[in-house]
Amino acid sequence: MGVEFINPEFEVVRNDSRCIACRVCERQCANEVHTFDPERGLMLSDETKCVNCQRCVSLCPTRALKIVKNNCTLRENANWSNETIQELYKQANSGGVLLSSMGNPKEFPVYWDKILINASQVTNPSIDPLREPMETKVFLGKKPDRLERDAQGNLICKLTPQLELSMPVMFSAMSYGSISYNAHESLARAATQLGIYYNTGEGGLHEDFYVYGPHTIVQVASGRFGVHKDYLEAGAAVEIKMGQGAKPGIGGHLPGAKIVGDVSRTRMVPEGSDAISPAPHHDIYSIEDLRQLVYSLKEATEYKKPVIVKVAAVHNIAAIASGIARSGADIIAIDGFRGGTGAAPTRIRDNVGIPIELALAAVDQRLRDEGIRNNVSLVVGGSIRSASDVVKAIALGADACYVATAALLAMGCHLCRTCQSGKCNWGIATQRPDLVKRLNPDMGSQRLINLMTAWNHEIKELMGGMGINSIEALRGNRLMLRGIGLTDKELQILGISHAGE
Repeated sequence: MGVEFINPEFEVVRNDSRCIACRVCERQCANEVHTFDPERGLMLSDETKCVNCQRCVSLCPTRALKIVKNNCTLRENANWSNETIQELYKQANSGGVLLSSMGNPKEFPVYWDKILINASQVTNPSIDPLREPMETKVFLGKKPDRLERDAQGNLICKLTPQLELSMPVMFSAMSYGSISYNAHESLARAATQLGIYYNTGEGGLHEDFYVYGPHTIVQVASGRFGVHKDYLEAGAAVEIKMGQGAKPGIGGHLPGAKIVGDVSRTRMVPEGSDAISPAPHHDIYSIEDLRQLVYSLKEATEYKKPVIVKVAAVHNIAAIASGIARSGADIIAIDGFRGGTGAAPTRIRDNVGIPIELALAAVDQRLRDEGIRNNVSLVVGGSIRSASDVVKAIALGADACYVATAALLAMGCHLCRTCQSGKCNWGIATQRPDLVKRLNPDMGSQRLINLMTAWNHEIKELMGGMGINSIEALRGNRLMLRGIGLTDKELQILGISHAGE
């Protein structure tokens, strides 16, 4: 088509005095950036293909490589940024919708970083988690509003089905197909050993992973991929996916290139066919319709499993959550606009939805005001990056948090944001056998266990510093939070005071 006008985003810098032409970089790069010139005995680089995954840098035995941002830029323009112009060129070349992966990278406020946590000083002394018991266990599901006794005066202890977590964190939905078999196995094994749960996403459950069912949340999405009787019975809970933070208002899309072998069989989709989920569930057009599906799934699982409804954080999320709480759902999962994805239209990922911090605070307050907070548990996701984010989320009203990108990073993801290509050099977001084997499930699961163990220690330390010894005492305790650099309206929605007050 002639000149494409697109400069490479990254530059491969090779130290020729260190390079021994071992060709490790060539063998390790799925994007075919590196090639060997036998005539000159030199390694060459096609920088147009580089996504900055850092695989070559990490494995170069002589440390001869580094990847840097290309500083060849267009003329500065505050309105027409280099990124905007490059995206325009891409669409002019292709005529297609731009696709992106992972979460929103734009410079929107990260409210977690503008919220500070309290610490006890003279009165209400702090608690030392090394020497005193700290309770991080969480139960997700409907709770009674008050204690009740039977005719003999005994406490009635029967509850609706609950999920028991050793700590207030779960691995969020990532479907088999969007991520590899080995990545799924890593998540399943880690969740089982940690005493938490992982979510299948909308790709069904591979037959090998049924053994991890007691620590699995199975998802029912609009495409119903992989949904059948045994699948519903296999998990500890069922999640109805109404929306996703990275792409509110649209359905999922797994390219046909990833629909191969076991992925095809598990999803019940022909090999090579795109798995495109409809935007809505075609049997849900009202809260009443949602209620019907909730109870259909409860009936199908003999009322033994809690039902989760997952929605994206959007305008009027508090009113939406109120309706879901009245639908019979046991848990509401809310996904903020910084949440990750395997593939989403760039314009939707970067412009649709609202931050999870504001959505969570608004929902928790609405449910409390209406006296129905105990009808459901709240689980939130959308860029939960650390133990402090978890603690802040719980103090804002969450019962637990979903994490996904943090889990991928623990397994080796380098956030190159090209998951949709299927060429993940770290064996995570790919179905190519030669790439999948690069992620060892033994190593992947152990790194996830290490990460969550570290987070649990930090959660205890942060709670102890506040003089709090249980997650339940922290939940919704906004007095323990203060805002800095926030407007009065933002402080009002979050329900916290300014630092210094």
